[in-house]
Amino acid sequence: METSEVQIHKPTFPEGIEELAELHSHLGGSVDPAVMWELAHSQGTKLPTKNYWDFVELITASPGVHKTLDDYLKLFKWTELIQSSPISIERSVYHTIAGAYRKNNMTLCELRFNPMKRNRGGEQDLDHIMMAAIRGLDRVLLEYPVKAGIIICLDRTFSYNLNEILFRKALKYQNRGIIGLDFAGPRNKEFKYSDYKDIYKEARKAGLGLTVHAGEDEGHTSVATVLEYLEPDRIGHGIRATEDQSTMDMLVERGTVLETCPSSNLDTRVVKDMTQMRMIYKTIKDNHIKYTINTDGPEMLMTNLRNEMYMLLNNNVLDKSDLVKANKQAFSSSFIR
Repeated sequence: METSEVQIHKPTFPEGIEELAELHSHLGGSVDPAVMWELAHSQGTKLPTKNYWDFVELITASPGVHKTLDDYLKLFKWTELIQSSPISIERSVYHTIAGAYRKNNMTLCELRFNPMKRNRGGEQDLDHIMMAAIRGLDRVLLEYPVKAGIIICLDRTFSYNLNEILFRKALKYQNRGIIGLDFAGPRNKEFKYSDYKDIYKEARKAGLGLTVHAGEDEGHTSVATVLEYLEPDRIGHGIRATEDQSTMDMLVERGTVLETCPSSNLDTRVVKDMTQMRMIYKTIKDNHIKYTINTDGPEMLMTNLRNEMYMLLNNNVLDKSDLVKANKQAFSSSFIR
């Protein structure tokens, strides 16, 4: 019996796009489940199932199943646990960026994570986690024609002291591939963006790129507050800014870029349907707000950047020229110098 050859083709894109750039992707949602399965077993991590397919369901968000952002964030419990060792972090960073290049011809990739959520509450040395991420980054940059960097996530549920430690680690490894700071994590009634004004000011002076999660599960006032106190270069998600004209005017005046994540917002019900999605992007475009398209966590959301673009195109949310513009904006807005 003859065996047919497997044909491997370079990814195809909407007209006018040859290479992709992504600025908003969390390491906890970006690693292939097969790799996560291998990492879990190689470290002896006790999983709640011995069935691989049940495991995939455990760490992925099936459309229509996870109805809130909190449900989505709970999935990170397992991915962060499995990634909680130097060898796991190194392989996770490597496989995420290498896979993005092979599947999407993504030649620029910014990957973000919180190393303190990977050190098992202090059991693992934080510097070892940071250095492991950098080794994974060094390896993928050696093997593939890509530009890549790591953004360190501070957390809204952490104390000021813990967030400051993360910031100092980011400064320490700034010349080794750490390119920026972010604020992420679940909402916290006690958290105030204004408390971190000095940290962001120092980070800006040191040359780190600045982004903040806002205007996702929080309303437009969170975007305005972030712009006033933290003055970031970009805002993660930020789509709720479209609910208020003065907030949109602030974005335009400051040239702040929105890192939009369409499938993520649909799956978590931040955006209820395609009709609302069309209205959001139309408002963004009509107000001349800069924006990029991102996955948030491609493997966890069972998507990739190419699929995100085609989804927006096929549902008449954006046209080809919009996609080309957004992709160019991602390259020009990158923290990778």
